[in-house]
Amino acid sequence: MNVTYITLDGHVEVDKYRYVYFIIMFTGYVLILSFNSTVFCLIVIHRNLHEPMYVFIAALLMNSMLFSTVVYPKLLIDFLSEKQIIAYEACILQTFLFYSFSGSEFLLLAAMAYDRYVAICKPLQYPTMMRKTKVRSFLILAWLVPACHLAVAVIIFAHLKLCRFTLKGIFCNNSMNYLLCVASRAIMIYGLVILFNVSLLPVVFILFTYTMIFIVAYRSCGEVRKKAAQTCLPHLLVLINYSCLLTYEMIIVRLESDISTTARFIMTLQIIIYNPLFNPVIYGLKVGEIQKHLRRLLCHTRET
Repeated sequence: MNVTYITLDGHVEVDKYRYVYFIIMFTGYVLILSFNSTVFCLIVIHRNLHEPMYVFIAALLMNSMLFSTVVYPKLLIDFLSEKQIIAYEACILQTFLFYSFSGSEFLLLAAMAYDRYVAICKPLQYPTMMRKTKVRSFLILAWLVPACHLAVAVIIFAHLKLCRFTLKGIFCNNSMNYLLCVASRAIMIYGLVILFNVSLLPVVFILFTYTMIFIVAYRSCGEVRKKAAQTCLPHLLVLINYSCLLTYEMIIVRLESDISTTARFIMTLQIIIYNPLFNPVIYGLKVGEIQKHLRRLLCHTRET
């Protein structure tokens, strides 16, 4: 059986700095798993955090861990390897998972925005509008919709012929389009459909719901404003952070020949470090109930 390998040509002086890169990225991966799993476990363990808002936060943190696991293990192996290569089929799989979990992030944030909209704008109807079955449906759709969209793209891509086998990156992403002998118009159009359905549409929905929330909060008493600020601000911070990083990633792909390898390398590392690392920090410090349980855990750890 013939195996086609893709060379990952986005590394900078890996022979000289391989152990420095490895230590930095390994530390980052451990911190991402530690921070996210700590807040995730707090939500799972404590019954008062089994409300829809916290369930969505737990799902978002789990998505961050899955997203990181798609990239980091292979990246760490590459830092210690003589050649930075990946099988073509594995490259397609990594691209599929990378964008699938990226899309899930936006849909989970959209579900969280809807939850906050109902809680603040329609508080009396909240128990009936946010039942457990609806929350489960939102979670399933958040992971299923992007995966189904990307699966179609993978099927189209797998039938196209490659003429180039060197990828300008440190992991597989949308840059794979540049490996094709002939640029596929179908892939480009369908890529825009995916972008619209799993990124732009959720962002528009989120902005609409938060606009409604802020209008209601502005017209209400100080307590409602405080509640809106405490629960909505972390979500907005994560949305802004992730939207900027995704835009960043798309710009890197488009500027294939117009950007130096070092600049591309630094920018790519920021994409895979910032969001997964700061999500649990934002929710741990900004969401009141999670912050309380986190303080208790830290105090208990110090005492023991």
